Amino acid sequence: MNQRFPLGQLVATPGALEAMCRAGQSPVAFLERHRCGDWGEVCPGDAKLNDEALREGGRVLSSYRTIKGEPLWIITEYDRSLTTILLPEEY
Repeated sequence: MNQRFPLGQLVATPGALEAMCRAGQSPVAFLERHRCGDWGEVCPGDAKLNDEALREGGRVLSSYRTIKGEPLWIITEYDRSLTTILLPEEY
């Protein structure tokens, strides 16, 4: 897949790690989708903001669900120095 931006340092919250463990899923698959511009379940307006952030600089947010249906967010900071996997309620 075409990697559209760098992720920087990778971190995950305890809640996100637990959700992925319960689902038996690795963070790698979610991170690859995010880095390649598959924003998951974000609304069209947020997808447009992500696309603009890639061109002009800005934070990028993706939203996915584990195979158990638990939501996960991935946020890459505006300067691409840090990407965080978290649960929405941990934001």
